[in-house]
Amino acid sequence: MQITETVSEGLRREYKIVVPMGDLDQKVNARLEEMKPKMHLKGFRPGKAPVSFLKKQFGKSMMGEIVEEAVNEGSKKAIEDNSLRPAFAPQVEPVGELEQVVDGKADLEFMVKVDLMPEFDLADVSKLKIERLTAEVTDADIDEALKRLSEQSRNYSSRAAGASAELDDTVEIDFVGRVDGNEFPGGKADGFGLQLGSGQFIPGFEEQLVGVKAGETRDVTVTFPSDYQEATLAGKEAVFTVTVKEVKAPDAVKIDDELAKRMGLESLGVLKDRVREQVKMDFSRASRLHLKRRILDALDSSHHFTVPPTMVENEFNGIWNAVEQELKREGKTFADEGKSEDELKREYRTIAERRIRLGLVLARIGEQNGLNVSNEEMQRAMAQRARQFPGQEQQVFEFYAKNAQAQAELRAPIFEDKVVDFIAELADISERKVDRETLFMDPDEAAEKLKGA
Repeated sequence: MQITETVSEGLRREYKIVVPMGDLDQKVNARLEEMKPKMHLKGFRPGKAPVSFLKKQFGKSMMGEIVEEAVNEGSKKAIEDNSLRPAFAPQVEPVGELEQVVDGKADLEFMVKVDLMPEFDLADVSKLKIERLTAEVTDADIDEALKRLSEQSRNYSSRAAGASAELDDTVEIDFVGRVDGNEFPGGKADGFGLQLGSGQFIPGFEEQLVGVKAGETRDVTVTFPSDYQEATLAGKEAVFTVTVKEVKAPDAVKIDDELAKRMGLESLGVLKDRVREQVKMDFSRASRLHLKRRILDALDSSHHFTVPPTMVENEFNGIWNAVEQELKREGKTFADEGKSEDELKREYRTIAERRIRLGLVLARIGEQNGLNVSNEEMQRAMAQRARQFPGQEQQVFEFYAKNAQAQAELRAPIFEDKVVDFIAELADISERKVDRETLFMDPDEAAEKLKGA
């Protein structure tokens, strides 16, 4: 076996490995010799069939096994002889026709490509200076939350005979939809309750029902979105014949003890206390989101090292596929984003590099400090995911229990949060008071707003 290094650039190593066909042939012969005493073939006494005959019968299939073993052995030897620390399993690419090798007519030649784990020193996280954004929960915030709660639980009363439906009213309707004059599956319902302005139906449908009256029949013409989930309807025009059975207007919103009792509580005061607790939790989660982002930004700016190219490529491909799908769903092009395709690719490749680098840093911090995700935490995460699919909880839970890759996807964010919380306990954190609007902004937008303030 001959191993020759062909590429040594940054974290990439490539090796050409050649196994002479004579060596492969010897291994086949040796394997057949081992098997010969155990073989019982028609026309030969047990164990007496010549190797030449056995090779004709089994040589090709056995050579396939020998080749596979040689590839594994060569890859392992290249890594061990050069004391490499691979970032993941090496890539193996054959050189020439494998069929010729299996037929015993050519040497086995293949390339082994290895991405190495980068060597880097961790920054002292206790010296990281991080700003935590906080906001005070005011009475106005509580009042706003109570108003939303009351609106969600409000009652509706029938409008007077002949009264027209307004935005936010609910209408009880029968409808049947047709495309090119033909009814289509799922386009028909009786006694359907719809709140006008809720966005529950296809864009344009609800708006055309504003002004209808009980007993009225109206045709509503809409066009299905180009990315509609039912491909046979996507982008097509449909006409819905709608019969209005009843129109109801929302009752006046009242925030009182009666509202609390509808929520299962004894008084408005208790309801306010519960709402205040929930709002505080919402503010706390928003504050933590900003803190996490700033910790990750600080880690990124404190660590500068090359990351494995294949890792970056895989991460970039995942991001880019998501970007293309999103543009397709929205019916947009790269030009609509105000940048060329190449400019966007450069931006997202930078994001991919950052994600990989941060992942390696967080993994190292977690490893050095004994942080891990317990079985109990994984069980809770799996149960929580299962609850998102009512009626299919058992199937979802079994899927994650049997799928290592799916478990890894659940484990990753839990581990990341544990490491971030660990860093937050050690870093130099100062607090900055902001208004509610800023606290609930996207971290990038908030950072831009606060820049220089």
